[in-house]
Amino acid sequence: MAKFMFVTDLDNTLVGDDQALVQLNQMLSQHREEHGSKIVYATGRSLVLYRELEEEKNLLEPDALVVSVGTEIYLDGNHSVDSSWSAQIASGWNRDTVVTIAAKFYELKPQPDTEQRPFKVSFFLEEQVSQPVLEKLESELQKYGLNIKLIYSSGIDLDIVPRQSDKGQAMQFLRQIWKFAAEETVVCGDSGNDIALFAVGNERGILVGNARPELLKWHSENPADCRYLAQNYCAGGILEGLKYFGFLE
Repeated sequence: MAKFMFVTDLDNTLVGDDQALVQLNQMLSQHREEHGSKIVYATGRSLVLYRELEEEKNLLEPDALVVSVGTEIYLDGNHSVDSSWSAQIASGWNRDTVVTIAAKFYELKPQPDTEQRPFKVSFFLEEQVSQPVLEKLESELQKYGLNIKLIYSSGIDLDIVPRQSDKGQAMQFLRQIWKFAAEETVVCGDSGNDIALFAVGNERGILVGNARPELLKWHSENPADCRYLAQNYCAGGILEGLKYFGFLE
C-alpha cells in the first residue's frame, strides 16, 4: 500500500458515527505508521472549538490542522500558526473595513468571539434571506477593492475570508510542502465550505452519504470521475470511499 495524504472536514464528515470513527482511526493510524501517510483536519472551527471536539471524540493527532475555514494552519502539533501561510493570504485583506461594512446588514448575527479570527469574520445568516443579502454584501465589499470572498455553508454559517484562503488552497500548500501528487491525495467533506477541497483538481474526493444539499448540487453540476459519493454516513462513508479508491484494503 502506498502512502497518501488524507484531508477531512470534521463535523458531520469525520465525526458523527462513533463506531465507524474508531475503525477508521485504527486503520489511518496503522497506515501512517507503516507507510508514512499524512493526516490533515480541515475545519470551519477555530482552534478553541477544535480542541473541544478533539477531547470529546478522542481524535487522532493530525500532521497538520487547518482551522477557521482555511485561514490558519498549524503543522506537526505546533501551537503557533504557520507564518508563511499567513503571509501568503494577507495581501489586500483589511479586517476592520470588512467588519464596518458588514455591520450595516441587520440580517448578519455575529458568531461567538472564538470564531472571529485575524483572517476571518463570521456571522449567522438565515437561509431564507441569504441570497439577496450575500449579493448585496459582496457588492458593497467589492466597492472597496478588498481581497475577500464569502463562504456560506450549512444554511446558516457565513465566513468572510481572504480570496486566496480556503480549505482547498490550504490543502495545496500542504501538498507542496510534503510533495504529494493530486492522485495521492484524498479529500472528504459534507457541506458548502468543503467545495473548495473538491474543486482544486484531480485529488480523490469522498462526499459522505449525509452530504448537504449545497454540496450535492455543486457535485451534480460539476461531475468528475475522481469524486465518489458514499452511501454510508460520516466516518463510515469515508471508509467506503478510501476502499473504493484503493487507499485502504
